[in-house]
Formats: sequence, C-alpha cells, structure tokens
Amino acid sequence: QVQYVESGGGLVQPGGSLRLSCAASGITSKYYVIGWFRQAPGKEREGVSCITSSDGTTNHGDSVKGRFTISRDNVKNTVSLQMSNLKPEDTAVYYCASRGSQLCDPRILSFSSWGQGTQVTVSS
Repeated sequence: QVQYVESGGGLVQPGGSLRLSCAASGITSKYYVIGWFRQAPGKEREGVSCITSSDGTTNHGDSVKGRFTISRDNVKNTVSLQMSNLKPEDTAVYYCASRGSQLCDPRILSFSSWGQGTQVTVSS
C-alpha cells in the first residue's frame, strides 16, 4: 500500500511562492509517474504536474506552465512542487498521486493512489 506524506501548503499572497513536498513510500512499480493534481471547491479535479521515475521527464498543465516546477529525489523518494507567481485561481487542495506508467501527462487523472492533500490558499 502506497503512503504519501504531503507538506508545504498554506496561505500566501498573490504573486508569492510556496513549495510542496511529498514523501511517498510503498511504490512497488519499477516504472511509474508521480505528481500533483488539485481540486477547488465546486470545481473538477485538475492535473498540475507530473514526473517519471525512469528519466525524470516532467510535464505541467497549461494553467501552471512557467510558474510551477516539479522535481524529485529518488534516494529520499520525495517529489517537490515549487510554485511561483501564485494566483487566486491556484487556490485548491493539492494531492500527491502516482500510477504505474511511463506516460507523464497532467491531463491523465487516473491514479492508483493519492495522499490526503494539502491546502493552498492564495489571497490578499
């Protein structure tokens, strides 16, 4: 059973930055995609960013390209999401998730498992 420990959410002003971290354990697939999706109240789930376990290929959703960066530390089994120039529309609960695949596409929202989420609020 995969377990996730997410951290780093909080309240930030528009234009500010936050860094989310996810420590994942129990992933047995040799090749997998791990990343983040988010969900705001009353809105559909939205893929944010993902990264592959094999070669570190990354991909970001159109709404966050140029502002968010995903990275990984395979030794520590952690994935981080650096978020910059945050906007009020980035407000959501952010979930760390993974699936056994080599296709890193934020539009694919079918995950094998995910964490409990961390709240990100962008407001003045």
